[in-house]
Amino acid sequence: MNETRALLGETVDRILRDAVDDRLLAGAERDEWPQALWQTVVESGLAGVLSAEGAALGAGWPEAFDIVVAAGRHCAPLPLPETIACVWLLSAAGLEPPGGPVALAATSDEDMRLARDGSGWRLAGTAARVAWGRRATHAVLTATVGAERFVVCAAIADGLVSPGENLAGEPRDTLAFSGAAVAAAPLPAALAGVDTRALGALMRAAQIAGAVQAVLELSVSYANTRRQFGRPIGRFQAVQQSLAVLAAEAAAARMAAEHAFFLVASGGRVEDAAAIAKIRAGEAAGRAAAIAHQVHGAIGFAREHRLHFLTRRLWSWRAEFGAETAWADRLGRDAVARGGDGLWPWITGALSGAHTAETET
Repeated sequence: MNETRALLGETVDRILRDAVDDRLLAGAERDEWPQALWQTVVESGLAGVLSAEGAALGAGWPEAFDIVVAAGRHCAPLPLPETIACVWLLSAAGLEPPGGPVALAATSDEDMRLARDGSGWRLAGTAARVAWGRRATHAVLTATVGAERFVVCAAIADGLVSPGENLAGEPRDTLAFSGAAVAAAPLPAALAGVDTRALGALMRAAQIAGAVQAVLELSVSYANTRRQFGRPIGRFQAVQQSLAVLAAEAAAARMAAEHAFFLVASGGRVEDAAAIAKIRAGEAAGRAAAIAHQVHGAIGFAREHRLHFLTRRLWSWRAEFGAETAWADRLGRDAVARGGDGLWPWITGALSGAHTAETET
């Protein structure tokens, strides 16, 4: 692990560990915005890790992975992963990232229509369940005009926001635009297939990996302190077996997500990386939540316990930006389209990446 990555990882973990407690999370579910925490994140340069400035400091996708994992582990009530992804996409298209938090809108060309207006662009349509839409200054999405793929940056103030939320109480809002003037630029040819759904899935996979690790740590700690029949429940073989399965799920989710980030860093397709990571992380989310609540019993559902903050996010994040079935179907269709001669080279080449997490760390 290089010095920049180690420094950023330690910084984000310290910031979030010190700031995000149960009271902050409960306040966020009452729609309280943690402005002080967001300001600290911005001043630390975490949101711009994939910007041109971040690259100049030696930061990139591996560093972004550590930041997003930490955000998931601590249940950070901020659109930090979304802003990181949006800054990267805007920078790749040559657009200046806006200040403030940015929302990542996963839309289809049927949902949003981008049209030329003289020398500018206008956007019309609706984006559903946009994470942190009401708290963002801008929304970023992708749209097709003719045969060309564009990155679009729209000011939230130029549209209409209809509030909503997910199971964890995080904002999931509907954004509607009616001919709003927007900034737009074509994607580079190398990124022509990138869309915001894939980027969002990539971010959610890393968040899930962080949250599953936190669930494992809580479960092990509880099993070692909760006593039954005169000894900690962690000494019972059945509980030990469950915790071993949970540890395996945490490791699998992290490796799948980390490999996906390294795949993108080495020039791999974002869509392939997102599919692999989201499928495995989603599976881990469901199994980890079930095991953790079995180990904790009723106390894990209590509002006073930390576990439910994590598991409600796992259940929510698992479904966002495409669940396992949707991404598995997409991967399957790609595999069939390549035929027998193209399948093995695809698996051993494009899906394996030029680098792996093991060789980089």
